[in-house]
Amino acid sequence: MLSLWSDQWAEAAAAHYAAHGENEDVGQRIYSARLLGREPALVMHGGGNTSVKTTARDLYGEPVEVLRVKGSGWDLATIEPAGHPAVRRAPLLQLRRLQALSDEDMVNALRQNLLDSAAPNPSVEALLHAFLPHRFVDHTHAVAVCALVDQPGAEALAREVWGERVACVPYIMPGFALAKAAIEAWEANPDVEGLILLKHGVLTFGETARESYERMISLVDASERFIAARAPALGPIALPAPSAPASPQASQCLPVLRGELARLAASFGPPERWIFDLRSGPEVRQLADRADLPELARRGVSTPDHVIRTKAGPVVLPPADAADWRTGAAAALERFAQDYRAYFERHAARTGGKQRLDPLPRLAAIPGLGLAGIGRSAADAAVAADVGEAWAATLLRAEAVGRFEPVGEADLFDMEYWSLEQAKLGKTAEKRLARHVVAVTGAAGAIGSATARAFAAEGAEVALLDLDGAAATRAGQSVGGAALALACDVTDPASVRAAFEAIAARFGGLDVVVSNAGAAVTGAMADLPEAELRRSFELNFFGHQHVAQAALRVLRAQRRGGALLFNVSKQAVNPGPDFGAYGTAKAALLALMRQYALELGAEGVRVNAVNADRIRSGLLDAPAIAARAAARGVSEAQYMAGNLLGREVTAADVAQAFVSAALAQATTGGVFTVDGGNVAAMMR
Repeated sequence: MLSLWSDQWAEAAAAHYAAHGENEDVGQRIYSARLLGREPALVMHGGGNTSVKTTARDLYGEPVEVLRVKGSGWDLATIEPAGHPAVRRAPLLQLRRLQALSDEDMVNALRQNLLDSAAPNPSVEALLHAFLPHRFVDHTHAVAVCALVDQPGAEALAREVWGERVACVPYIMPGFALAKAAIEAWEANPDVEGLILLKHGVLTFGETARESYERMISLVDASERFIAARAPALGPIALPAPSAPASPQASQCLPVLRGELARLAASFGPPERWIFDLRSGPEVRQLADRADLPELARRGVSTPDHVIRTKAGPVVLPPADAADWRTGAAAALERFAQDYRAYFERHAARTGGKQRLDPLPRLAAIPGLGLAGIGRSAADAAVAADVGEAWAATLLRAEAVGRFEPVGEADLFDMEYWSLEQAKLGKTAEKRLARHVVAVTGAAGAIGSATARAFAAEGAEVALLDLDGAAATRAGQSVGGAALALACDVTDPASVRAAFEAIAARFGGLDVVVSNAGAAVTGAMADLPEAELRRSFELNFFGHQHVAQAALRVLRAQRRGGALLFNVSKQAVNPGPDFGAYGTAKAALLALMRQYALELGAEGVRVNAVNADRIRSGLLDAPAIAARAAARGVSEAQYMAGNLLGREVTAADVAQAFVSAALAQATTGGVFTVDGGNVAAMMR
């Protein structure tokens, strides 16, 4: 590992934050904290912490010695000064005189001494930083370091790797006791560059941000070189690994797993829908394909706080090519849940009657595929997958130099059920379509892009499909989050099938399909060339059939129902002159929708349509609006608002109709009309 320090950038950071009222110490702190946080082999997703001892002004304008330490909920990769709340240091140093301090009293003491009462809670390891005398302190869970400290003879190994450069601290839960042990270890060895926290990570310090940062890089580099000399085949640590192309096996296995996980979840009460994030990098595959994977998976996590992201280890599923994969996966999930309940019962009594968390896995190991993170959202699943990749990298290196032996089960339980760690996960209410995967075709158009945004606003994970892949990507950028953009020609069954396989491989499955792609073919029916009529039907009828068939492969693999929603258009029930090719295809689509509703009700798949009229889009563009308004002798605004409500209907209105249809749990075979009121197009 190489140092990325730049005096030029460090000075620029200090100047930038000085212009915003911060002193040079804070600017340097932010700069080096971000250097650490942007390297996943050091820290990820809120892991690790940093601090600086400096001065600040109190309410009276008087200077006061403070500890600026990372606050709960902040990520080092993007941290700002607000993420290092200021705590009066003198009262923290007085705490060292105590023989014991409960977690609750420690948090209370930290909050009592915040200069800003609205600041986030200081890190649970704030006292560890406070007791050490150095101006800058850095703490990471570096993969290479954890590979060495997660060993049965870790202290002797540390001496071999780092010699007298470090002092070792035995594993202790973060908090007051660890802080006291760390300062005592340093006082016994005041010339060391850092502390090795066994089964946990590494701590470095210095009088400057650069000194502390480069000591961290140097210690981690020494561990990487030690491992590389003994296991050259593993190569450099690369996190996260480059994404592998979606495989047919992934699109087959993951929806089955999602459905079986939902079935198991329903029996315990937590939400049934989960989102997946599959990782298939070389090291992940190397671990997933090992014959001893089941035993390795029971060893534990690489650093204790990862247990709140992935539980104590992954569920190990059958090989992706195994016969009757569903039965094997269901049995593996049941065993995982049973083992988790037994684990809880073994430890709950000694910890004061904790309430059991759900017994579902957050990481799945699939021989032949890799590791899949499991979460309530794509972002949550990505966190679990990232941590899973770090676990795999750590474990492989630990096994290469000895034996992977992290903290034991009791310590993991204490961390998983530690109130201070649980608080990091948050308790925010979920949106109405959270945990849902939604596919929208024709997603680059006005209605399609508005629909994608509307579903994302309700918490859904969205896949945007369009003939123009670049336009789909641009539309996806407006959606944000983990939106997946795909080029897809709905008139080509193979293209549609590949797109839905990619959706299943990316998110693990599917819940709602908005089959929206279409285009008008105009001309009087009596004079219309047959090729034009067939072209209209290929897009406006058969395209929807292709989408429905591909979507049903995924929905049926999950066995959890779902929703098929079609954009039918008012032309299906109120044809207009010169739109026969379009209207007859849309009328056939309306019949297709009703047929699917009839056939799929028993499977819990709801099938509905949205009937819209006069929407500004590719079908009704500015020249067309002007021509129609002129033909009727009205203004463009009057033409667009020519309905019973006297208001223009927008693409956003149509999007909300699709959202309403997706949420209508007791409606199938229905038509949601969005036209402001058109008597001629009323269904009855």
